Amino acid sequence: MTILYLVRHGRATSSWGLEIDPGLDDLGRSQAQAAAQKLAPLGPHPIISSPRARARETAMPLAKIWDIEPAIEERVGEIRFPSETPADRVRWLKEVMVDQWPNLDRDLQQWRQEVIEALLSIVTDTVVFTHYIAINAAVGHATDDNRVVSFSPDNASITVLGTDGNKLGIVERGVEADTRVN
Repeated sequence: MTILYLVRHGRATSSWGLEIDPGLDDLGRSQAQAAAQKLAPLGPHPIISSPRARARETAMPLAKIWDIEPAIEERVGEIRFPSETPADRVRWLKEVMVDQWPNLDRDLQQWRQEVIEALLSIVTDTVVFTHYIAINAAVGHATDDNRVVSFSPDNASITVLGTDGNKLGIVERGVEADTRVN
């Protein structure tokens, strides 16, 4: 069985509703360092990151420890949102988060499928730096739960999944915290 360590990015400098691609703030960098220290003895393993700045910055401390370059994987990136206007993104995401995947449009269902396929295609133990909804897509697949949000991973929490290439399974859920969309 392949083990996947899904790491939610650390806390960002700006809310998702204000900036499309913020980096990490001081707490986020500290969270990234703590996640790296926890994961360091388990590897080195390949590292995959979402292309978003906060995920890439969260991956950097571990990449430095293991002296490897993270691979950027678009399919574990942030949920595709239909608007670049911050207020519209926040309102839209709040509505999506309380829904179920089968009720959402085809583009979002396709995005979820791409996240799952990206994870199922990994054949060696790997650390994946990603986002809240992407982790929920994976956890929902693993637990046969169609809710968009069934789990609230904290910033820089580590959710461990196992896969045989056909199905994802939960090994250990990461630390949870209340997450507000703002």
